[in-house]
Amino acid sequence: MGKAREPEPAKLFMSLITSEEDLLKRGMKDLVEIFGGIDFVSDVLPFSFTDYYAQEMGNNLFRRFITFSSLISRALLPEVKQRTNTLEEKYSTRAGHRKINIDPGYLCLENVILATTKGYAHRPYLREGIYADLTLIYRNKSYQPLEWTYPDYRQLEVIRLFNQFRKTYLEDLKRRSNRQC
Repeated sequence: MGKAREPEPAKLFMSLITSEEDLLKRGMKDLVEIFGGIDFVSDVLPFSFTDYYAQEMGNNLFRRFITFSSLISRALLPEVKQRTNTLEEKYSTRAGHRKINIDPGYLCLENVILATTKGYAHRPYLREGIYADLTLIYRNKSYQPLEWTYPDYRQLEVIRLFNQFRKTYLEDLKRRSNRQC
């Protein structure tokens, strides 16, 4: 019989997509107030893999990935998604169109999980209308996409970023372990 135990905390990250640099900065400031310090901000990445957001958010969209200094319990992912949804609403137009898309997730040693409100075969339900989307798995010394992984998360540049995040996460875990001794 296996013994149940809590997994190690995870590294919280977010993908922010918008067409307005100022809005991105304001959104990041709000995220710091909610989730604590940011320890990484990616370069601007063009977001041109889909026109899914174009009608709502316009054209010339770009993305930045951010990670947070504090590790989180994996069980908190639904609350994190609810908080980012509220922040998206704060910056929406009067007609309810988002001006920024904030997709939270976490990474751990074995995988990368996104939070989503849309269920699917590979997205187990968590709670409060939130599902976990298994996006990347760690195998052969790198994160690897799966057949359902979004095209933008399949990009070599994005996978390299997540491998970098994983190295930082390992350092975070070591520091955490040293503090507990």
